[in-house]
Amino acid sequence: MANILIIDDSPTDVRVFTTLLERAGYKVDSVGNAEEGIERVRADKPNLVIMDVIMPGMNGFQATRTLTRDPATSTIPIVMITTKSMETDRVWGLRQGARAFITKPVNEKDLLACINDLLPSAAA
Repeated sequence: MANILIIDDSPTDVRVFTTLLERAGYKVDSVGNAEEGIERVRADKPNLVIMDVIMPGMNGFQATRTLTRDPATSTIPIVMITTKSMETDRVWGLRQGARAFITKPVNEKDLLACINDLLPSAAA
C-alpha cells in the first residue's frame, strides 16, 4: 500500500483528499505547512506528496524546490494541487520539480489516474 503525504493548510481540502485517497486504498498522512511537510518527507519518505501552493510561510513552490533538490528526497514524486490556474504557475511548478500540476477543484478520476501513473509499482 502506497503512503501519500498531503501538505496543505486547508483542513477542508485535506479532509476531501484524505477521504478520496483512503477510499482508493492509499495510506494518507497530512501536515498543515510546508516547513513541517519538508521535515515529514525527510523523516518518513512517503511514496508521493500532494503539495498545495498557497500556504503561510514557505509556499509550495519553495517546498517543492527544496525537496526535489535534496538527494534524500529527490525521487519522491510531488503533485502540486492549487487554485492557481495560470499557465505560468503550472510551468513554474514543473520547473521546481513537481511531476504533475492539477488545479482545484480536482476531478477525482484525474487525480487517481495521475497518482497511478506516478506510482505504478505502489498502486493501491
